[in-house]
Amino acid sequence: MSGQPVVAVIGAGAAGLATLKALADARVPAVCLEAGDRVGGLWVFGAAGSPAYRTLHLNTSKARTQFADHPMPAHWPDYPDHTRVAGWLGDYADRFDLHGSIRLRHVVDRVVPETGGRWHVHADTPDGPVRITVDAVVVANGHNRVPKTPEVPTGTVRQMHSHAYRGPEQLAGRRVLVVGGGNSAMDIAVDASYAAARTLLSLRRGVWVVPKYLLGRPSDTLNGALARRLPWRLRQRISQRMLAATVGPPQRYGLPAPTHGFLQDHPTLSDGLLSRLTHGEIEVRPGVTGFDGDTVTFTDGRSDEIDLVIWCTGYRVEVPFLDPALLGDGADTLPLYRHVFHPDVPGLAFVGLMQSTGAAFPLVEAQARLVAAHLAGTYALPDPARQHADIRAELRAAVDRWGDRRPAMRVDFDAYLALLGRELTEGVRRAARGEGVLFTGAQVRP
Repeated sequence: MSGQPVVAVIGAGAAGLATLKALADARVPAVCLEAGDRVGGLWVFGAAGSPAYRTLHLNTSKARTQFADHPMPAHWPDYPDHTRVAGWLGDYADRFDLHGSIRLRHVVDRVVPETGGRWHVHADTPDGPVRITVDAVVVANGHNRVPKTPEVPTGTVRQMHSHAYRGPEQLAGRRVLVVGGGNSAMDIAVDASYAAARTLLSLRRGVWVVPKYLLGRPSDTLNGALARRLPWRLRQRISQRMLAATVGPPQRYGLPAPTHGFLQDHPTLSDGLLSRLTHGEIEVRPGVTGFDGDTVTFTDGRSDEIDLVIWCTGYRVEVPFLDPALLGDGADTLPLYRHVFHPDVPGLAFVGLMQSTGAAFPLVEAQARLVAAHLAGTYALPDPARQHADIRAELRAAVDRWGDRRPAMRVDFDAYLALLGRELTEGVRRAARGEGVLFTGAQVRP
């Protein structure tokens, strides 16, 4: 469609593919630059930069994870493995004819805004560097790529970050210490409990461990049913009582008491962990204070001999190809309108730069529709002052709920999905009334 912007989408994982598909639906020409040699992002086991490990499965059920316009096969298990998910993302690209717009093995190293509202996107390719000039940029490169490892001298103990973990064979016969309380930590600790000589799990703070099934159903579907009717604080009380009645408090399994209420941190889902704890195959320890030779010491004064420590300590959120001036104090604190639009830089949007209480795929799909409608000229943003006011109000609410744990990125899955739907409707109405900010290629008019 003539006169519409040409858009660069950076990344061909779930967020990038959903964005490319939404742009195609809106007839907005786009090119997608992907560093790897196939689509699928972090779900592609063995791909450069992917954190996928051999035993990786979804930790949210397929019914709550699938795209609205590309359901997962009905005969699949509720929690499919990485091979199925990566193949399903490839099928998505096939089904909606996205491959022609994707340039593989294009490693973006610089995205530079130019006078007049255009952008130069620089990338390294097997055939040499390239530069693409576009009217808008959508950052969809994910944020689980730069490991965050504590700067703790480990003596003679071998160490790795979970990003480098590929399978239980790396743990065979070792005395393993897993540090962390997230989903990867629990998965790796369970793997170690079968392969390692001894498995220790160190947690600085307590977390809520939720079985993948409650009352015979995938556990996230129960909270989803409540979310459509109840505020999160009431859902929190109901969920905590349900967990207490079905599996009991974490302390029953030797885990520390949760530091925060349920739904005030990312849930940790595991069927295997509680069983392995009750069988004595995983031993719980508090935080690490230091290492001496092959001995690790913990905050309660205990010490153990180990061979390998696996840091499951998360990732730094980095967007290395953008000028730091565009990111303020950092990508994880970047104030974005609806977690998508940079309020002060027209033509710059982000898809997937958030942390959800549930799945990510339906959220990036909804974000992508918002971006595509804006770049197609059918959705108008509020004026910048209103955007900033909404960002501040949302951040206050997030800090109240999540404290200092990346509040600018946190979203409640169900509430945010509903918010994006309302936002699209309201933005289309603003555009129809001639209000707000419309995107018109290299020019933005209030």
